[in-house]
Amino acid sequence: MSETAETDAVERETMEFDVVIVGAGPAGLAAAIRLKQLAAEKGTDISVVVLEKGSEVGAHILSGAVIDPVGLDRLIPDWRDKESPLKTQVTEDRFHYLTQTGSIRFPNFLMPPLMSNHGCYTGSLGALTKWLGEQAEALGVEIYPGIAVTQAMFGPNGEIEGVITGDMGVARDGSHKDSYTPGIALTGKYTLIAEGARGSLSKQLIKKLGLDAQSGPQKFGIGLKELWEIPPEKHRPGLVQHTMGWPLEDNTGGGSFLYHFGENLVSVGFVVHLDYANPYLNPFKEFQRAKTHPRIREHLEGGRRIGYGARALTEGGIQAIPRLAFPGGALIGCAAGFMNVPRIKGSHNAMLSGMMAAEAAFAAIEAGRARDTLEAYPQAVASSGMAKELKKVRNVKPLWSRFGTRLGVMLGGIDMWLNTLFPFLGHTLKHLKPDYATLKKASEVKKIDYPKPDNLLSFDILSSVFLSGTNHAEDQPVHLKLADPSIPIERNLPEYAEPAQRYCPAMVYEVVEEGDRLRFQINAQNCVHCKTCDVKDPAQNIDWVPPEGGDGPNYVNM
Repeated sequence: MSETAETDAVERETMEFDVVIVGAGPAGLAAAIRLKQLAAEKGTDISVVVLEKGSEVGAHILSGAVIDPVGLDRLIPDWRDKESPLKTQVTEDRFHYLTQTGSIRFPNFLMPPLMSNHGCYTGSLGALTKWLGEQAEALGVEIYPGIAVTQAMFGPNGEIEGVITGDMGVARDGSHKDSYTPGIALTGKYTLIAEGARGSLSKQLIKKLGLDAQSGPQKFGIGLKELWEIPPEKHRPGLVQHTMGWPLEDNTGGGSFLYHFGENLVSVGFVVHLDYANPYLNPFKEFQRAKTHPRIREHLEGGRRIGYGARALTEGGIQAIPRLAFPGGALIGCAAGFMNVPRIKGSHNAMLSGMMAAEAAFAAIEAGRARDTLEAYPQAVASSGMAKELKKVRNVKPLWSRFGTRLGVMLGGIDMWLNTLFPFLGHTLKHLKPDYATLKKASEVKKIDYPKPDNLLSFDILSSVFLSGTNHAEDQPVHLKLADPSIPIERNLPEYAEPAQRYCPAMVYEVVEEGDRLRFQINAQNCVHCKTCDVKDPAQNIDWVPPEGGDGPNYVNM
């Protein structure tokens, strides 16, 4: 249903639905599919819309990925017979600790059962998401790609009524171009937020509604990934390899992943926990350096790089999950933070959470309710296998952060074993600081000397961003907002050597010399929408807001 409404003194078209879903990732699409499945089972109809800021479904999806099929099995039991892009099952599981020139392999039998990838699939989460979008549309879900959501609509009692999409055709100076079109208001009986890690709307709602009042600070990592095509004789479909240690210092969490899948394809990537302390650390250059290690380079030599991207990921675990349901809406997937850190997996839990939220919303609508709090959703989560999984690993990240890689990971492994054997154990470690508060002053640390790229295994940032397919209309407002434009040069530069120059994996931020003065430059066109700046800026001065819908990276097989 469509009509005209006036919101914020702007006349907008209004579209009404039963359920509005923000984000066409695994969580949002699983919720949409489940809603339509339930309606079909009951012989009723339910209107569902999914809004996606990427140019198409899957364009902004980036993950390793080794995918646990438990969510897919529950959502679409016969998915293997429906031309799903997931074809490659894990055949070999390796885990190494790297030194600069050597490695130590961990025996698989020492790993807690949860860490086994037996029964999982390697592949492209982006391709899987695109396929899920097709399944959703076949059921009657309306999916609108290229639509960025900028704000929530609140009712008279503070309930979420729906969302407002971003205006199109706004010039950089704020004036309206000839192509100007005001955003649309989409209202629903319930609104599900499925934006992924550090979503802009999620961030607004968590702050405004105090959803994190009872949880610890959310923790994040940055994941960087490349897609390689390698010679057929080197390809080992289903091989999964994870490493930790070199090139990172012991007090910095993270490590590499490498997965063989598809037709001579290898996903290789690197994760850096964003609670690192040295402001000179450059996650992109750590990734490039890691690929030169013999344990990784042996898989890539003779191949060619065909894709690149980066994305923040939630690492806080069960103790950092905010309140999930609020009047009129709910957080699902990585917007809430259901990733299992030691497994480096979140897509299965994202799908399961989307299904649980859908079931709660459908039952409420069937009962004639609207815009109340879906208490059945967090109750379902609390009693689910997903919660049991996250409880087993809840202390791994805090132990890693406190004691470093060598001791912390060992203690985390012991804790996982204890929680596997004695699931009644209840002690939960808290996270000590938000990630932006962990940086040391530049004067307290050593600079890191990174080697120059060889253009065979290691590369520069700008050639990498080119492979991401990133594009933004240049004549639009900069979507990286500074609360105080003076802070980068006057505070962050002298205290922290302005770390935005290094933590950004797309060279969005530069300190530029102009005569005898320095200027902080934002190259917004480069932005791959990873959200790292929003997380790590020590002054919390950078606010990532959506650019025009359809802008950003256009990932293929990522």
